[in-house]
Amino acid sequence: MRRRSSDPSPGTPRVGIVGLGYWGPNLARVVSESEAAELVWLCDLDDSRLAKLGRRYPACQLTTSYEDLIEDPALDAIFIATPVFTHFDLASRSLRAGKHTFVEKPLASTVAEADELVALAAEHSVELMCGHTFLYSPPVNAVRDLLVRRELGDIYFISSSRVNLGLHQRDVSVIWDLGPHDFSILLHWLDELPVSVRASGRDSVVPGVPDVAFITLEFGSGLLVNVELSWLAPSKLRRTVLVGSEKMVVYSDGDQEPVRIYDSGVVYRDPETFGEYHLSYRSGDITSPRVDTSEPLLAQVESFFHGVHNPGANAREMQLARNVVSLLEAAAKSMSEGGLPVGLDVGVGAA
Repeated sequence: MRRRSSDPSPGTPRVGIVGLGYWGPNLARVVSESEAAELVWLCDLDDSRLAKLGRRYPACQLTTSYEDLIEDPALDAIFIATPVFTHFDLASRSLRAGKHTFVEKPLASTVAEADELVALAAEHSVELMCGHTFLYSPPVNAVRDLLVRRELGDIYFISSSRVNLGLHQRDVSVIWDLGPHDFSILLHWLDELPVSVRASGRDSVVPGVPDVAFITLEFGSGLLVNVELSWLAPSKLRRTVLVGSEKMVVYSDGDQEPVRIYDSGVVYRDPETFGEYHLSYRSGDITSPRVDTSEPLLAQVESFFHGVHNPGANAREMQLARNVVSLLEAAAKSMSEGGLPVGLDVGVGAA
């Protein structure tokens, strides 16, 4: 199914979107709303999806063939919102065709594939970005600002829960489905890679597809992070607790007050005599800073187009996306080996 589009504005990147299931329509909306680009192609294997979204964007060309986008010399960028196992093939073809490429998370199914995509983008001088939307979340960045300013002191541990009832995926485990969110946030906050990953879990419902996972990240600095992921929970929870020597923070995605700072802690005094010790507990104010309400996805898409015109502007983000795949791979390997610790493939310049 195809429909001809109107001529795009001169100098404005022309964009095609592949995959119109869960996330593709959101990408179509923000690309069409952005003044930085023009949406000209929609692609999906399902004719009904194409027809439905095509009615919303009547100027777009519609197709069930990815080759139509690859072979269009006037198309500047491709957004890929398809299953994880297709990311490498579709993204590598886009990059080789000289198209700027945006890939939904995770970037690829293996670290080797992620590294190859990064290399292809550099070889063909095109922009590559992975859809880690939480990097553009105002509450997430409010917490990062606290960490950069060291307002929490030394971070002792972090505990994160990302659970809900469903949706079970057919092709990936809960680690690959939900893990990219927490791993990208943690790497964005900490600017440090763990030295080892341990994971345990089980396939409670669908044989061979783990739906609950408990992951422990150990860092060289002594920091411990525990991440709980599950598709089997009575209610939806997106909550991360950071405990520092000076203050503590609770970040709850979706809450009316998503960031709450606790001026609380424990002070330990060295014992003056053998067998004695003294702890004093501090329980101070609880504050909730004001955070921006801008849409993270729109901010990320506009950052992608900024990178199109300013090569290298998003280099840190691409390294982070590659490292997220390394964490996912290590966690999946640890789970398959009964929870044994697994080191990370850090690659070159992956700190």
